[in-house]
Amino acid sequence: MFDVQHWLVSLPPITVYLLVAGVIGVESMGVPLPGEIVLVSSALLAATGVVEPEWVASAAAFGAIVGDSVGYAIGRRGGRPLLARLGRRFPKHLGPAQLARAEQSFARHGVWAVFFGRFVALLRILAGPLAGALHVPYRRFLLANAAGGLVWAFGTTYLLYSVGRAAEHWLKDISWAGLVLAVLAGLGSTWWLRRRAHRVESAEVAGMESASGGQSAAVAPDVEPVRAGNEH
Repeated sequence: MFDVQHWLVSLPPITVYLLVAGVIGVESMGVPLPGEIVLVSSALLAATGVVEPEWVASAAAFGAIVGDSVGYAIGRRGGRPLLARLGRRFPKHLGPAQLARAEQSFARHGVWAVFFGRFVALLRILAGPLAGALHVPYRRFLLANAAGGLVWAFGTTYLLYSVGRAAEHWLKDISWAGLVLAVLAGLGSTWWLRRRAHRVESAEVAGMESASGGQSAAVAPDVEPVRAGNEH
């Protein structure tokens, strides 16, 4: 986090905005990139006055909405074979298990998976391509995509910006402490979102296992009579 922020400080503001939009946009197309880290770091820079928060949030929202739309078009054209190729290329992020959980989220929540997926690392990467591959109507996808992108980008940016400004006001005599507090707030929000996503994934896996167990139990009674008949 500190390395990224130190690097961003050395860039002109316009380059920071373009970088935020670019990284988040490519991530939304289905390529695992640290979009969340770039956004958090840029929002903390805004709290120190290096860049403007409204431009950071706008760049993040633009990258999220456009990137998801491009990912949707790619997924609609490439279908499941494309998702399988992505899984082979990025097995730790987009492997069969991750894809199965993402598909189950779409099956359970429909287009709302696109909206809430913006706040979950796995769905943030897969929402666009997966929605396209599943042929979700584009108008519904775009509405959920735009709403999720705007809430995520502006909410994250201004939350961290406000925390950073408040820390700087109360701790202006110890400026480094304000920066550390802001960074901790950013890490805390990221940890909370990941913990929430992990709970959702665990619940979904448990549901899949219980469903598989139910199917096995249903098959077992049919097997036993056949064995009994063979013994006679």
